Amino acid sequence: MVKFIGEYTAKVDDKGRIVFPAAFKSLMPSDEPMMFVVKKDIFADCLEMYTWSEWERQSEETKSRLNFFNRAHAEFWREYMRDRAVVEPDGKIGRINIPRKLLENIGVTKEVVFRGNDHKIEIWAKERFESSRLSNEEYISLAGMLSELK
Repeated sequence: MVKFIGEYTAKVDDKGRIVFPAAFKSLMPSDEPMMFVVKKDIFADCLEMYTWSEWERQSEETKSRLNFFNRAHAEFWREYMRDRAVVEPDGKIGRINIPRKLLENIGVTKEVVFRGNDHKIEIWAKERFESSRLSNEEYISLAGMLSELK
């Protein structure tokens, strides 16, 4: 499984294309297609980008917990699959084309931040990324609370 770490800023061109970070591209296994699934994060104002194999694993795990004869489960799955895009970096400079609707949903105008988050990449509007950071006190408090759960 690929582990993404680091933060990279990129500009969005007039056609909505963004150059995928070379550092992330170099992590991809050569024997797998370089396909990603992009979706809106449930809790944050960013997009999540998963390798195709990670997306398959997660969606199959989620689907295995559902009973499609249960209306709530079927409605959840329908919403879970809404507004997804499959993207592939082009062969020349590695540009990806994320649908304008998804970029608008997170407030992208000119620049994005690709943020490695272990098994996924987050894509943020640059301005929102800067303002999303927890304060040091909030981070320490959250760490303390989580340490008590074990």
